[in-house]
Parts: sequence; structure tokens; C-alpha cells
Amino acid sequence: MQLKRVVVTGLGALTPLGITLPETWAGLIAGKSGAAPITRFDPAKFKTRFACELKGFHAENYFERKEARKIDPYAQYGLVAAGEAIKDSGIDLEKTNRDRVGVIWGSGIGGLDTFLEECMNFARGDGTPRFNPFFIPKMIVDILSGHISIKYGLRGPNFTTVSACASSTNAMIDAFTYIRLGKANIIITGGSEAAIDQAGIGGFNAMKALSERNDSPETASRPFDKDRDGFVMGEGAGCMVLEDLDHALARGAKIYAEVVGGGMTADAHHMTAPHPEGLGAINVMKLALEDAGMQATDIDYINVHGTSTPLGDIAETKAILSVFGPHAYNLNISSTKSMTGHLLGAAGAVEAISSIMAVKEGIVPPTINHFTDDPELDNKLNFTFNKAQKRTVNAALSNTFGFGGHNASVIVRKYEK
Repeated sequence: MQLKRVVVTGLGALTPLGITLPETWAGLIAGKSGAAPITRFDPAKFKTRFACELKGFHAENYFERKEARKIDPYAQYGLVAAGEAIKDSGIDLEKTNRDRVGVIWGSGIGGLDTFLEECMNFARGDGTPRFNPFFIPKMIVDILSGHISIKYGLRGPNFTTVSACASSTNAMIDAFTYIRLGKANIIITGGSEAAIDQAGIGGFNAMKALSERNDSPETASRPFDKDRDGFVMGEGAGCMVLEDLDHALARGAKIYAEVVGGGMTADAHHMTAPHPEGLGAINVMKLALEDAGMQATDIDYINVHGTSTPLGDIAETKAILSVFGPHAYNLNISSTKSMTGHLLGAAGAVEAISSIMAVKEGIVPPTINHFTDDPELDNKLNFTFNKAQKRTVNAALSNTFGFGGHNASVIVRKYEK
């Protein structure tokens, strides 16, 4: 069976750096931090009182008031990003066989805000169940892929992947696989998350996963720095339109990049901690390279998982050195989480978009907030500290790893006829 080639023809992003893709990309290249004190609720009693919230997003600018009340913020974010990506792709859906257009989305948590609100309302009441009839459809993690398909009349494959922080990379790999196997012509894929609330911050605080650098939020996310103390929560969405190359060429679509390979593995080690030698990460990058039919020396840039946790950054660095050997020193490596914060289930989509843009524009976003080298890391590696670097990026690899030991890697490269 001849596999189809898969290309990226549309992008959309809604992040703490901007509520469109151009704003987000400009923020990444400028090395802008999206972190600031939390405004969504009063965080005074929490150990962490800052996050990377969306700025300037108002649901009434995108939805009728009645409609917005039926849709959790995570789904609102995803619908907005999907709308931008579909518009960017130039698809005329009236002239497209929508039986062959699908939606595969990713989210780690889904409607956490709705779940929290309904439970708190119940706890404040007299014990009589008075739940909103939209409680369940607002909360469930798969509902957004349904919303997108309903809005645009897309009748192809439709589901949501859940693998913690690897969710939207898994979704992208599934979308890539469905298209290259000929099961769809176009798939809208990506991820969204909205977990900056009392439950999200409190829960991750209890795990000691979040930075507590309340005196300097903008410098709190510092991947690969000696004094890193945990990740910074982010929120938002990223969306990509993936398309069969022949279908894209037939309609004269612009092409950002080609998706060429993906890998998925498990650490099989610990509920939340990575394997100390990065074995799952080693295997997943090897599988992605094998799937793409590429050598390690073909990769120019890695957008790392790089959450700014003490254990995770060390394990991922060991994995890169193991897979790439001497070529590791020729790579640009960067963690865009240093700017966006950790978007949990949406991280993979936003970081894949960052990788696609690096390929298209020939510039690598930085890892900001580097102050002190960590002696436990190989500091001869180019972590693209503090300032974006121009270079030709023919191929980029994006890593995402999640609680439960989930690992996913995807490779994009310049499109060539």
C-alpha cells in the first residue's frame, strides 16, 4: 500500500503570548514571558499565585452569550483556534467532501472549570441535587471534537485523545496516520486546556509540581537552569489543518511543512516521574525517526518537553544525547514552555506549531530565563538560551511527555515536491 504524504495547510493558536498565531509567534521570537499574577480567582491562600493566563480573551467576542454558557473555556479556546486554522487553510468547505474531513483533538483534563463550579455550587447548597443540565456535556473531554465537527459539518473520523501532557501530540500523530492510510483527506487536529482555577493550581501544588517563585513570575519558568523549581501553568489552544498532499495541491493550498513521522511509547516506570535515564524518551525519538525514514543527523531543531522540573529536564537531556550522539551538539534545542508556561494537554499542539513555524521561517524560538548553568546537564548543548537564533531548519522534532509515563514525538520538515 502506497502511503499518502501529509502536509500542514492551516494553523491557529490562542496562547498566553497572544490570541492569534501571528501574536503568539511574535511573542515566542521576542522571548516574551506570559507569566503574571493570577487574576481568575483570589490565589492568596495558594503556594503558587501566578500562571500564564490568556490575556485579552473575551468569550463574548466569539460566541453569543447563550452559546458561551453551554461551552467550557477549554472548548471555547479550541473552537477559536480551530476557526483561525480553518480560515488560514483557505478550505472552501462548500466544495469539499465533508465525509472525508475529520477532527481528532487532544486534552488532558477537559472541562475542569465546569466540574469545579458545579461541585462547589452543590457543596454550598442544601444537599439537593441541582446541577446544570449542561454540566456533563460541558465537562467531558471529548466534547470539543464534537463541537468542531458540528460547527463545520465535518463527518469524518471524530474523537479525542487523552494522555495527559502528551494528548495533543498523540492527536496529531493519529491524524497523520489516518490521512496517510487514506482514511481521510483532511483532519483538524490540535489541543486545548483551561485548568487555571482553584482545583488545577491546588492539585498541582499538592504534588509540588509548580514553581512557587511568586516574587518573580516572569522568570519562574526556567528550563535547564540550575535553580528551576517546577513548571508554570498555562492555558490556551493550538490547531493544525493536516491534509493529504494530493488534495492540498489540487486546491492550490499553501503548505507550511510536511509531517513525516511520529512515535509513541511508555516509560512503564512511575506515575508522575520520568525514567531517570530517559528510556521512554529515547525509544520514542528513535521510533519517530524510524517512522520518518530519517537519520538523527537529519534533525536541526528539537522543541523539547522541557517543563522546568528538576528531574524531567535531566532525563530528557540524557535521552537526546543517547539518540543523537555527537550530532546533539549541532542541534538547536529550546523549550517554548519557558514563555507560554505548560499548557498541559494543549502543549503538544502549540509546540508542534512552534516547530512548524521554525521550519517555515528559519528561526528558532529561545529558552528564556537562563541564569545559571546546571552542572548535572551537558552545557555544551545549544539550548538556545535567552535569544532566538536564525538558522535553516530543514527538519524539527517536538517532544511531549505526560503523567502516566506517556511519551510522544512528532517530526516535521520542509515541504519539497
